[in-house]
Amino acid sequence: MPGVSAGAGAGRDSLVAVAYSIDPQSLALSRSVLDRAADRRRDQEWLDKAWADPDTQVATVAGDQLLVNPDRTTLKLVPPAEAPEGRRIFLGIDRESGAGQTADGRAVFAVLVEGEPGEEYAGLREIGGLLDDREAGIAVNVVGLANWHAVHTHCGNCGAHTETVEAGHVLECPSCGMHHFPRSDPAIIVLVTDDQDRALLGRNPKWPEGRYSTLAGFVEPGESLEAAVRREVLEETGVIVGEDVRYAGSQPWPLPSSLMLGFYATATGFDIEVDDDEISDARWFSREDLTALVKAGTMALPGNISISRRLIEGWYGNSLTGSW
Repeated sequence: MPGVSAGAGAGRDSLVAVAYSIDPQSLALSRSVLDRAADRRRDQEWLDKAWADPDTQVATVAGDQLLVNPDRTTLKLVPPAEAPEGRRIFLGIDRESGAGQTADGRAVFAVLVEGEPGEEYAGLREIGGLLDDREAGIAVNVVGLANWHAVHTHCGNCGAHTETVEAGHVLECPSCGMHHFPRSDPAIIVLVTDDQDRALLGRNPKWPEGRYSTLAGFVEPGESLEAAVRREVLEETGVIVGEDVRYAGSQPWPLPSSLMLGFYATATGFDIEVDDDEISDARWFSREDLTALVKAGTMALPGNISISRRLIEGWYGNSLTGSW
Protein backbone atom coordinates (compact mmCIF):
# COMPACT_ATOMS: atom_id res chain seq x y z
CA MET A 1 0.00 0.00 0.00
CA PRO A 2 1.35 3.53 -0.74
CA GLY A 3 2.95 5.44 2.10
CA VAL A 4 0.83 7.79 4.20
CA SER A 5 2.26 10.98 5.64
CA ALA A 6 -0.64 11.45 8.09
CA GLY A 7 -2.41 8.56 9.80
CA ALA A 8 -5.34 7.02 7.98
CA GLY A 9 -7.42 7.48 11.10
CA ALA A 10 -6.44 11.13 11.51
CA GLY A 11 -9.09 13.58 12.57
CA ARG A 12 -10.47 16.23 10.26
CA ASP A 13 -7.92 18.78 11.48
CA SER A 14 -5.15 16.79 9.76
CA LEU A 15 -5.37 15.65 6.17
CA VAL A 16 -4.13 12.43 4.62
CA ALA A 17 -1.48 13.00 1.94
CA VAL A 18 -0.75 9.79 0.08
CA ALA A 19 1.66 9.24 -2.81
CA TYR A 20 -0.63 7.16 -5.00
CA SER A 21 0.48 6.44 -8.55
CA ILE A 22 -0.53 4.71 -11.76
CA ASP A 23 1.74 2.33 -13.65
CA PRO A 24 1.90 3.88 -17.15
CA GLN A 25 2.05 0.39 -18.67
CA SER A 26 -1.35 -0.38 -17.15
CA LEU A 27 -3.09 2.30 -19.22
CA ALA A 28 -4.37 0.16 -22.07
CA LEU A 29 -5.06 3.01 -24.48
CA SER A 30 -1.84 4.95 -23.85
CA ARG A 31 0.44 2.40 -25.52
CA SER A 32 2.05 2.94 -28.90
CA VAL A 33 4.98 1.78 -31.00
CA LEU A 34 4.51 3.47 -34.37
CA ASP A 35 6.43 6.56 -35.40
CA ARG A 36 3.63 8.80 -36.69
CA ALA A 37 6.08 10.23 -39.29
CA ALA A 38 4.18 13.47 -39.76
CA ASP A 39 6.81 14.64 -42.24
CA ARG A 40 5.62 11.99 -44.72
CA ARG A 41 1.98 13.14 -44.77
CA ARG A 42 2.66 15.73 -47.48
CA ASP A 43 5.01 13.52 -49.49
CA GLN A 44 2.63 12.01 -52.01
CA GLU A 45 5.40 10.21 -53.90
CA TRP A 46 6.49 8.46 -50.71
CA LEU A 47 2.87 7.66 -49.73
CA ASP A 48 2.22 6.11 -53.16
CA LYS A 49 5.36 4.02 -52.88
CA ALA A 50 4.39 2.88 -49.38
CA TRP A 51 0.87 1.94 -50.53
CA ALA A 52 2.35 -0.14 -53.35
CA ASP A 53 4.58 -2.03 -50.91
CA PRO A 54 3.14 -5.51 -50.17
CA ASP A 55 4.71 -5.35 -46.68
CA THR A 56 2.56 -2.34 -45.78
CA GLN A 57 -0.30 -3.11 -43.39
CA VAL A 58 -3.81 -1.66 -43.50
CA ALA A 59 -6.41 -1.53 -40.71
CA THR A 60 -10.10 -1.24 -41.56
CA VAL A 61 -12.59 0.86 -39.62
CA ALA A 62 -16.37 1.14 -39.99
CA GLY A 63 -17.81 3.88 -37.81
CA ASP A 64 -15.71 3.50 -34.67
CA GLN A 65 -15.46 -0.28 -34.97
CA LEU A 66 -12.26 -2.08 -35.98
CA LEU A 67 -11.95 -5.10 -38.24
CA VAL A 68 -10.53 -7.94 -36.12
CA ASN A 69 -9.37 -11.52 -36.61
CA PRO A 70 -11.67 -14.40 -35.60
CA ASP A 71 -9.94 -14.68 -32.21
CA ARG A 72 -11.14 -11.12 -31.48
CA THR A 73 -7.89 -10.33 -29.70
CA THR A 74 -5.94 -8.92 -32.67
CA LEU A 75 -6.59 -6.48 -35.48
CA LYS A 76 -6.98 -7.83 -38.98
CA LEU A 77 -4.20 -6.03 -40.83
CA VAL A 78 -4.04 -6.72 -44.56
CA PRO A 79 -1.70 -5.69 -47.41
CA PRO A 80 -2.93 -2.78 -49.57
CA ALA A 81 -3.95 -5.12 -52.38
CA GLU A 82 -6.52 -6.69 -50.04
CA ALA A 83 -7.75 -3.46 -48.48
CA PRO A 84 -11.33 -2.31 -49.15
CA GLU A 85 -12.26 0.94 -50.85
CA GLY A 86 -12.64 3.89 -48.55
CA ARG A 87 -10.98 7.01 -47.16
CA ARG A 88 -7.28 6.28 -46.81
CA ILE A 89 -5.29 7.51 -43.80
CA PHE A 90 -1.57 7.15 -43.19
CA LEU A 91 -0.95 6.23 -39.54
CA GLY A 92 2.81 5.91 -39.34
CA ILE A 93 5.87 3.70 -39.66
CA ASP A 94 6.85 0.65 -37.66
CA ARG A 95 10.59 1.20 -37.67
CA GLU A 96 11.25 -1.89 -35.55
CA SER A 97 9.55 -4.36 -37.88
CA GLY A 98 12.45 -4.86 -40.26
CA ALA A 99 9.92 -4.98 -43.09
CA GLY A 100 8.99 -2.58 -45.84
CA GLN A 101 10.60 -1.47 -49.06
CA THR A 102 10.61 2.26 -48.26
CA ALA A 103 13.90 2.05 -46.24
CA ASP A 104 12.02 3.62 -43.33
CA GLY A 105 10.31 0.50 -42.03
CA ARG A 106 6.83 -0.96 -42.47
CA ALA A 107 4.19 1.66 -43.26
CA VAL A 108 0.76 1.37 -41.64
CA PHE A 109 -2.42 2.83 -43.11
CA ALA A 110 -6.12 2.65 -42.31
CA VAL A 111 -9.16 2.70 -44.53
CA LEU A 112 -12.43 4.20 -43.32
CA VAL A 113 -15.33 2.35 -44.95
CA GLU A 114 -18.99 3.26 -45.23
CA GLY A 115 -21.85 1.22 -43.82
CA GLU A 116 -22.67 -0.53 -40.59
CA PRO A 117 -19.97 -2.80 -39.13
CA GLY A 118 -20.67 -6.52 -39.06
CA GLU A 119 -19.82 -9.21 -36.54
CA GLU A 120 -16.22 -9.26 -37.71
CA TYR A 121 -15.74 -5.80 -36.16
CA ALA A 122 -15.17 -4.87 -32.51
CA GLY A 123 -14.92 -1.67 -30.48
CA LEU A 124 -12.17 -0.37 -28.23
CA ARG A 125 -14.11 -1.21 -25.08
CA GLU A 126 -14.14 -4.87 -26.11
CA ILE A 127 -10.61 -5.33 -27.43
CA GLY A 128 -8.55 -2.37 -26.21
CA GLY A 129 -7.12 -4.27 -23.28
CA LEU A 130 -6.39 -7.38 -25.34
CA LEU A 131 -4.21 -5.77 -28.01
CA ASP A 132 -0.44 -5.56 -27.77
CA ASP A 133 1.30 -2.18 -27.60
CA ARG A 134 1.65 -1.87 -31.36
CA GLU A 135 -1.95 -2.67 -32.21
CA ALA A 136 -3.33 -0.69 -29.28
CA GLY A 137 -1.59 2.41 -30.62
CA ILE A 138 -2.93 1.77 -34.11
CA ALA A 139 -6.46 1.23 -32.82
CA VAL A 140 -6.65 4.34 -30.66
CA ASN A 141 -5.17 6.55 -33.37
CA VAL A 142 -7.46 5.42 -36.14
CA VAL A 143 -10.66 5.37 -34.05
CA GLY A 144 -9.96 8.95 -32.98
CA LEU A 145 -9.38 10.01 -36.59
CA ALA A 146 -12.46 8.12 -37.79
CA ASN A 147 -14.67 9.88 -35.24
CA TRP A 148 -13.21 13.24 -36.24
CA HIS A 149 -13.82 12.62 -39.95
CA ALA A 150 -17.39 11.53 -39.23
CA VAL A 151 -18.42 14.81 -37.62
CA HIS A 152 -16.31 17.33 -39.55
CA THR A 153 -17.66 16.87 -43.03
CA HIS A 154 -18.23 20.60 -43.55
CA CYS A 155 -16.20 23.72 -42.93
CA GLY A 156 -16.98 25.38 -39.62
CA ASN A 157 -16.19 28.77 -41.14
CA CYS A 158 -18.27 28.85 -44.33
CA GLY A 159 -20.20 25.58 -44.39
CA ALA A 160 -18.67 24.15 -47.58
CA HIS A 161 -17.88 20.46 -47.85
CA THR A 162 -14.29 19.75 -46.78
CA GLU A 163 -11.67 17.74 -48.62
CA THR A 164 -9.12 15.38 -47.10
CA VAL A 165 -5.44 16.35 -47.38
CA GLU A 166 -2.17 15.41 -45.69
CA ALA A 167 -2.94 11.70 -45.72
CA GLY A 168 -6.13 12.10 -43.72
CA HIS A 169 -4.82 14.38 -40.96
CA VAL A 170 -6.15 17.70 -42.29
CA LEU A 171 -9.49 18.75 -43.77
CA GLU A 172 -9.26 21.62 -46.23
CA CYS A 173 -12.12 23.85 -47.30
CA PRO A 174 -12.05 24.40 -51.08
CA SER A 175 -14.23 27.49 -50.68
CA CYS A 176 -12.53 29.64 -48.04
CA GLY A 177 -9.23 27.78 -47.78
CA MET A 178 -9.45 27.12 -44.04
CA HIS A 179 -7.65 24.09 -42.68
CA HIS A 180 -9.23 21.99 -39.94
CA PHE A 181 -7.16 19.71 -37.70
CA PRO A 182 -8.06 16.76 -35.45
CA ARG A 183 -8.73 17.76 -31.87
CA SER A 184 -8.85 16.10 -28.48
CA ASP A 185 -11.03 17.59 -25.77
CA PRO A 186 -9.23 17.67 -22.39
CA ALA A 187 -11.20 16.17 -19.52
CA ILE A 188 -10.10 15.71 -15.92
CA ILE A 189 -10.84 12.50 -14.02
CA VAL A 190 -10.09 12.37 -10.32
CA LEU A 191 -10.11 10.12 -7.29
CA VAL A 192 -10.68 12.24 -4.18
CA THR A 193 -9.84 10.98 -0.70
CA ASP A 194 -10.98 12.29 2.69
CA ASP A 195 -9.34 12.57 6.13
CA GLN A 196 -9.90 8.84 6.72
CA ASP A 197 -8.32 7.94 3.37
CA ARG A 198 -11.65 6.88 1.93
CA ALA A 199 -12.32 7.27 -1.81
CA LEU A 200 -15.14 9.36 -3.24
CA LEU A 201 -17.02 7.48 -5.98
CA GLY A 202 -20.23 8.46 -7.71
CA ARG A 203 -22.78 7.10 -10.15
CA ASN A 204 -24.58 8.59 -13.10
CA PRO A 205 -28.38 8.28 -12.96
CA LYS A 206 -28.39 6.49 -16.33
CA TRP A 207 -26.19 3.67 -15.07
CA PRO A 208 -27.62 0.41 -13.76
CA GLU A 209 -27.73 0.04 -10.00
CA GLY A 210 -24.37 -0.74 -8.46
CA ARG A 211 -22.14 1.04 -10.97
CA TYR A 212 -19.72 3.56 -9.44
CA SER A 213 -16.74 5.43 -10.79
CA THR A 214 -14.42 8.34 -10.18
CA LEU A 215 -15.59 11.87 -11.00
CA ALA A 216 -14.82 13.47 -14.35
CA GLY A 217 -15.64 16.48 -16.49
CA PHE A 218 -14.42 18.61 -19.36
CA VAL A 219 -11.99 21.48 -18.86
CA GLU A 220 -13.63 24.83 -19.58
CA PRO A 221 -12.01 27.66 -21.61
CA GLY A 222 -9.47 29.63 -19.60
CA GLU A 223 -9.40 27.03 -16.82
CA SER A 224 -6.39 25.23 -15.40
CA LEU A 225 -6.54 21.48 -14.87
CA GLU A 226 -6.38 21.88 -11.09
CA ALA A 227 -9.22 24.41 -11.15
CA ALA A 228 -11.27 22.01 -13.29
CA VAL A 229 -10.76 19.26 -10.69
CA ARG A 230 -12.01 21.50 -7.86
CA ARG A 231 -14.97 22.83 -9.86
CA GLU A 232 -16.18 19.46 -11.15
CA VAL A 233 -15.99 17.77 -7.75
CA LEU A 234 -17.81 20.67 -6.08
CA GLU A 235 -20.49 20.90 -8.78
CA GLU A 236 -21.24 17.19 -8.85
CA THR A 237 -20.94 16.24 -5.18
CA GLY A 238 -20.59 19.38 -3.05
CA VAL A 239 -17.24 18.10 -1.76
CA ILE A 240 -14.51 20.73 -1.43
CA VAL A 241 -11.06 19.91 -2.77
CA GLY A 242 -8.10 21.85 -1.32
CA GLU A 243 -4.68 22.63 -2.73
CA ASP A 244 -3.59 18.98 -2.85
CA VAL A 245 -4.30 18.08 -6.50
CA ARG A 246 -1.74 15.67 -7.97
CA TYR A 247 -1.37 14.62 -11.59
CA ALA A 248 -1.36 10.84 -12.03
CA GLY A 249 -1.30 10.14 -15.77
CA SER A 250 -3.23 10.53 -19.00
CA GLN A 251 -4.98 8.34 -21.52
CA PRO A 252 -6.63 9.08 -24.86
CA TRP A 253 -10.31 8.21 -24.91
CA PRO A 254 -11.40 8.57 -28.55
CA LEU A 255 -15.05 7.83 -27.76
CA PRO A 256 -15.43 10.18 -29.47
CA SER A 257 -12.56 12.63 -28.87
CA SER A 258 -11.37 13.06 -25.29
CA LEU A 259 -7.99 13.06 -23.58
CA MET A 260 -8.47 11.94 -19.97
CA LEU A 261 -6.11 13.63 -17.52
CA GLY A 262 -6.02 11.66 -14.28
CA PHE A 263 -5.55 13.15 -10.82
CA TYR A 264 -5.57 12.30 -7.14
CA ALA A 265 -6.86 14.99 -4.79
CA THR A 266 -7.53 15.48 -1.08
CA ALA A 267 -10.81 16.91 0.19
CA THR A 268 -11.02 19.64 2.82
CA GLY A 269 -14.82 19.63 2.97
CA PHE A 270 -16.47 16.24 3.25
CA ASP A 271 -20.26 16.67 3.18
CA ILE A 272 -21.85 15.21 0.05
CA GLU A 273 -24.68 16.90 -1.81
CA VAL A 274 -25.06 15.50 -5.33
CA ASP A 275 -26.31 17.59 -8.22
CA ASP A 276 -28.94 14.97 -9.21
CA ASP A 277 -28.05 15.68 -12.83
CA GLU A 278 -24.75 14.06 -13.74
CA ILE A 279 -24.44 12.35 -10.35
CA SER A 280 -27.39 10.70 -8.58
CA ASP A 281 -25.41 9.19 -5.73
CA ALA A 282 -21.91 9.61 -4.30
CA ARG A 283 -20.32 8.00 -1.27
CA TRP A 284 -17.07 7.71 0.67
CA PHE A 285 -15.77 4.14 0.38
CA SER A 286 -13.11 2.57 2.57
CA ARG A 287 -10.99 -0.25 1.17
CA GLU A 288 -12.96 -2.66 3.35
CA ASP A 289 -16.22 -1.32 1.91
CA LEU A 290 -14.99 -1.78 -1.62
CA THR A 291 -13.67 -5.28 -0.97
CA ALA A 292 -16.95 -6.44 0.52
CA LEU A 293 -19.19 -4.88 -2.14
CA VAL A 294 -17.14 -6.13 -5.09
CA LYS A 295 -16.91 -9.60 -3.57
CA ALA A 296 -20.68 -9.66 -3.02
CA GLY A 297 -21.29 -8.60 -6.63
CA THR A 298 -23.35 -5.57 -5.60
CA MET A 299 -20.87 -3.04 -6.93
CA ALA A 300 -19.36 -2.81 -10.41
CA LEU A 301 -16.19 -0.86 -11.15
CA PRO A 302 -15.10 0.80 -14.41
CA GLY A 303 -13.71 -1.43 -17.15
CA ASN A 304 -10.07 -2.46 -17.29
CA ILE A 305 -9.21 -0.19 -20.21
CA SER A 306 -10.28 2.97 -18.35
CA ILE A 307 -7.98 5.28 -16.41
CA SER A 308 -10.72 5.46 -13.78
CA ARG A 309 -10.10 1.80 -12.94
CA ARG A 310 -6.36 2.49 -12.59
CA LEU A 311 -6.97 5.47 -10.30
CA ILE A 312 -9.13 3.31 -8.05
CA GLU A 313 -6.63 0.46 -7.98
CA GLY A 314 -3.78 2.90 -7.32
CA TRP A 315 -5.60 4.07 -4.19
CA TYR A 316 -6.71 0.55 -3.23
CA GLY A 317 -3.13 -0.71 -3.41
CA ASN A 318 -3.86 -3.78 -5.52
CA SER A 319 -5.84 -5.02 -8.50
CA LEU A 320 -9.57 -5.54 -8.19
CA THR A 321 -11.94 -7.98 -9.88
CA GLY A 322 -15.23 -7.23 -11.54
CA SER A 323 -16.10 -4.45 -13.97
CA TRP A 324 -18.97 -2.98 -15.94
